[in-house]
Amino acid sequence: MLLYEKLVNKEEKLSLVGLGYVGLPIAVAFAKQINVIGFDTNDKKIEIYKSGVDPTKEVGSEAIKNTTLEFTADETKLREAKFHIVAVPTPVNQDKTPNLDPVEGASHLIGRNLTKGSIVVYESTVYPGVTEEICIPILEKESGLKCGIDFRVGYSPERINPGDKIHRLETITKIVSGVDDESTMEIANVYNLIIKGGVHTVSSIKTAEAIKVVENSQRDINIAFMNELAMVFDRMGIDTNEVVEGMNTKWNALGFKPGLVGGHCIGVDPYYFLYEAERLGYHSQIIAAGRRINDGMGEFIADAIIKNLIQANKVVRRSKVVIFGITFKENCPDIRNSKVEDIIKTLKEYCIDPIIVDPWANQEDVWNEYKVELVDKDVINDADCIVLAVEHNEFKALTLDDFDKMFVKDQNDKKVLIDVKGILNKDEIQAKGYSYWRL
Repeated sequence: MLLYEKLVNKEEKLSLVGLGYVGLPIAVAFAKQINVIGFDTNDKKIEIYKSGVDPTKEVGSEAIKNTTLEFTADETKLREAKFHIVAVPTPVNQDKTPNLDPVEGASHLIGRNLTKGSIVVYESTVYPGVTEEICIPILEKESGLKCGIDFRVGYSPERINPGDKIHRLETITKIVSGVDDESTMEIANVYNLIIKGGVHTVSSIKTAEAIKVVENSQRDINIAFMNELAMVFDRMGIDTNEVVEGMNTKWNALGFKPGLVGGHCIGVDPYYFLYEAERLGYHSQIIAAGRRINDGMGEFIADAIIKNLIQANKVVRRSKVVIFGITFKENCPDIRNSKVEDIIKTLKEYCIDPIIVDPWANQEDVWNEYKVELVDKDVINDADCIVLAVEHNEFKALTLDDFDKMFVKDQNDKKVLIDVKGILNKDEIQAKGYSYWRL
């Protein structure tokens, strides 16, 4: 009997290693069909899940309360499972090289608890070759088993878009590949239990790994192009948003907009591609240039804040600047690799210690990651400058009157409003006489 059939008959279990923004939705989805063990090394996170709370807001606390998923921080429980999915983060180091510590650590952990007949599938983003050249040898060494004989391995890149309520795990086509045709088909069958958008099999694990880094590199390059245009148009005195709106009236416009590019995918994955390409002797020009442009947007926006403060006759070092948003994207609590931090760092170089407001972010996480304290918007007053950095629905719902109450009591032309995402009505703001700038 195939492992797939044993899972469906609940004779075997599936384990999910890494219960973050990616792993949790996968584990909860599979738990509706088969027996699932959800493992994470973070004891505190496991206790939060056991209490019925979803801090990621990806599946919701109600789903956590009702799931049959078995949450655990005990790695020996993995010995009860035969199908393992690895969904741990793969960040970059300070020098922008891949940090494979999490995925290597997960491989050691699974290897120690691997049994014959098992399948291990990696979802973590890596450069082509990592699964076969780094992960499999670790699994073999730790388990004493042989890949292709005693156990099999596959790769299926995660494509979850945190905060997206339309493109969900179940509706996004799943890329799948295994060490051989048999494992590819078995892995595809298992994922078909939860993926309504269909499963797309590819010829090799390296191909599947490449698909993930390339699709995000493509987005990164397109956004970098828009960011470069925004910087040039700023010098030309042209409104980038108006240009984009006009361009998008053509049928083949791609719909990209300028902005901060952070998070765990678009702001990271291109560096994995660059690393492996350079290791093989090829020095990328387009992808590397895109990364440089996007990584510099925080500083560019901070400089725009300073210029507008000066133009409003403000004493820069005494100015009270309030930044709305610190998550890496809208309507999502994920603060990983948020480029709002770059704005904060640059402002501090001008002796400005900005106040941060974000109803989506967790206070403790923000402090641990960025040493920044969050405040409630209702206590904001006497602001010289308000920066709308993230397009949360709560911020989009605010009116100009709401903002006006937060500003220092002064002439409108001395109230600086920086609208990074262009979410406010430009005509209305200009009619009020505010000092207004948008990307």
